[in-house]
Amino acid sequence: MKQLSVHSRRRAEFIKLDAEVGKAIEESGVQEGMCHVYVPHTTAGVTINEGADPAVVEDILARLEYLVPHGARYVHAEGNADSHIKASLIGASALVPIAGGRPALGSWQSIFFCEFDGPRHRQVLVKVMEG
Repeated sequence: MKQLSVHSRRRAEFIKLDAEVGKAIEESGVQEGMCHVYVPHTTAGVTINEGADPAVVEDILARLEYLVPHGARYVHAEGNADSHIKASLIGASALVPIAGGRPALGSWQSIFFCEFDGPRHRQVLVKVMEG
């Protein structure tokens, strides 16, 4: 298993992991299999979506903020209940097929670390499996 370090700069942002995940797959030597990307944090997540047009990420973040606003009244006392909810909606992991020693993503797809309670220093776990 490989551990990636991610540093977010804003409270909410998506950070592309394509290069780092690709490097983890390459270093593993696996040509065909699966790559599991997991975020061990309760206020962050991981997703696969369009990486070519940054407006897509802006739209996703805006809609999540609309649905689960930061300033709403929540019972959780730390002030980041919205971050926990957004992370639950996005999810903590993604499974990426490997073909030819590379992530088998669609033409426009990217793997994103999703920060909802930044800026912070975070970890992402990447497990490459043959088969």
